[in-house]
Amino acid sequence: MGQFAYISVLNAWNMLQSRDLQAVIVDIRDPKSFQLSHPLGAFHLTYDSIVQFKREVDYKQPILVMCYHGVSSKGVVQYLINQGFQSVHNVDVGFVAWHRQQLPVVSSTNSIGCS
Repeated sequence: MGQFAYISVLNAWNMLQSRDLQAVIVDIRDPKSFQLSHPLGAFHLTYDSIVQFKREVDYKQPILVMCYHGVSSKGVVQYLINQGFQSVHNVDVGFVAWHRQQLPVVSSTNSIGCS
């Protein structure tokens, strides 16, 4: 069983911008919160979408897992590591920090930008 690392939202954003890394950001917040606003390009990981996620994501791709504050995402990070994903990171302070840093989001109004 592997260990996971914490990553700041700014480092997560930089990782997402690297075409070489092909990192994936995963948002595990509840459906209503995800629909209202989520990081640009985020995969909404739920019990219903885990099979699709495992089919679509390469196990070697870096995965950045986000929740509200970076607490409940720890369990999901460990689960993904146990499933064989090799580079899984917990986004420290979660969506709260993402929003605070004014990083790109998609909102329910279908606009892209910072809210």
